[in-house]
Formats: sequence, C-alpha cells, structure tokens
Amino acid sequence: MKIVVLDGYTENPGDLSWSGLEALGELRVYDRISYEESPRIAEAIGDAEIVITNKTPISRATIDRCPHMKFIAVLATGYNVVDTAYAKERGIPVSNVPVYGTRSVSQFAIALLLEVCHHIGHHSESVRSGGWERSTDWCYWDYPLIELAGMTYGLLGCGNIGIHTAEIAAALGMHVIAYDKRETPEALALGVEYVSLDDLFARSDVLGLQMPLLPFNTGIINRDNIAKMKDGAILINNSRGQMVVEQDLADALNSGKLAFAALDVVSTEPIRPDNPLLTAQNCIITPHISWAANGSRRRIMDTTVENVRAFLSGAPIHVVNA
Repeated sequence: MKIVVLDGYTENPGDLSWSGLEALGELRVYDRISYEESPRIAEAIGDAEIVITNKTPISRATIDRCPHMKFIAVLATGYNVVDTAYAKERGIPVSNVPVYGTRSVSQFAIALLLEVCHHIGHHSESVRSGGWERSTDWCYWDYPLIELAGMTYGLLGCGNIGIHTAEIAAALGMHVIAYDKRETPEALALGVEYVSLDDLFARSDVLGLQMPLLPFNTGIINRDNIAKMKDGAILINNSRGQMVVEQDLADALNSGKLAFAALDVVSTEPIRPDNPLLTAQNCIITPHISWAANGSRRRIMDTTVENVRAFLSGAPIHVVNA
C-alpha cells in the first residue's frame, strides 16, 4: 500500500518518528502542501491508497481526482477538513484520533487563565528591561493581579477536556459550573454544577470554551450573549475559533465589558492581519498550540499507526463516517 502524509510538519517537526507508518507501506511525507483547496493536493496524493492529513483539506473534488484513495486518516480529533459524507458515498472510511491531548489542552486552558491573572511574561520582560531597577518601590505590578479562589469558572462543554479543566480549577479554589447536554458522573463527583446556557453566561467570572464545533455553538460568543455576561468577565478559548464572533468580542474588550480574553484559536488559521482581535485591548493570542506537547503528538502518531493497521486488517477503527 502507498501511504502519503500531506502536512506532516506540525505533527512531527523532527522530534518524532514516522517509522510506525513506514512499516505498513510505501510512505511519502510532505511537510506541508496547502491549507486551502488546491489541485496541488490531488497531485501530492497521486496514486496513494492511504491519505493522512492534519489540516490539509480533502474535498469532493480532491477525492474525485484520486481514484486510488481507499482510506483517510486525520492526525487530529476534529475532521471537518474532510468531506466525510462524500467519502462515505465513495466507500472511503475516515478515521480520527478521538483522545490524545486531554491533559495538555486542559493544562493550556489554565495556563492562559493564569497568564491573564498575573501577566508573568510581561513582568519578566519588565524586569529585564530595567523596570525593577528604576522602581521607587520595592515591588510593582502593571496589571491588576487576580486571585481565582472563590470565583466561578464556567465551562461551555464538559467532556474529557472539560472534566480535567474543572479538576484544576477546583484545585485553585474555584466553583465550577457547566453547560453540556450530557451530565457525567466524573464531573458531578468533582462538584461541577450543571446549569442552563443563560445561567452559564450570567454566572461565570471566567468562561471557558471546551466543546467541539457544532451548528448550535458556531458564533455563540456574540454581542447578545456577551451582554448576558458579568461586567469584567474573562473569556478563555482553546477549543475552536469559529465559536466566537471576533468583532463582537473585540468590541466587548475595547469597551471594557469583558476584562480579558485569552485565545489559542481564531476563526481562520493562520490568523489574518485584519483580524480585529489583533488590535483589541487585553487580548492574549497564542498560535493554536494547546495540542502540541510532545506527549500529545506522540499519542496522535501511535493512534494513527493503529488506525492504518486496523484498516489494512479489514476492521477499521475510530471511523467517523460509518
């Protein structure tokens, strides 16, 4: 079997090995092809039967141009880059990596929050640039320093990642509330209080988005729902950028309605220079790296190898378009 990896660099910039896939077929790895629909994608796939992608799109047109394609593996949990319905119509199973970065993503959500609370990076740079030497006081701070104990952390989504985020937030002395269509014993055991969507907006001092992108939550952080939030609330999003109407969030930050936003995702990635959040006040943006710890990427690699091996055995696993 011929196997092609279309955009392998972010998964493996050199600190992992492709040997598991090399053992399963004739492997060709591209660091990057295109993140936009392009004839180059089909050219790169060529006559490969197994196609592995992270964020390179696999559209109907690409599938039609690649008659040898028999299986698609996504190096991620989200699989919206693949036209899964058409792949199913053509008899091509699509498998993803359902669980790999639970701990890393929840850790990163809290890291974003702690950066908002303490601005450690800013204060470190301030010291290095001589701010402490010149200070007339024995210490100083350039932003309000926030203690989280006693505050309410609201979770939009309380699946595996949300549960681990709740665990850390509770350890910081926060009360955790959540909106999710499914209540889990694990969350309840941590003391998570399930609430309505309106209550989530109204009661959260910190609102964290920890839910896959779905039709109901696309654009859910908008002018109307922001108006329901507490003045001075904090928004954390390391889930999906499309949940946020970015101009509405920028307006809320610039007006002071929201105190801070800390984001690891935006609606179009890489970020565009005209994104209004780039010039919004009190907005931290990181380049979609919550998932990228070495341990997480290693689990992606291992699961993808298992997905390909299972397909070759005739019993595909983690199929999202069955």
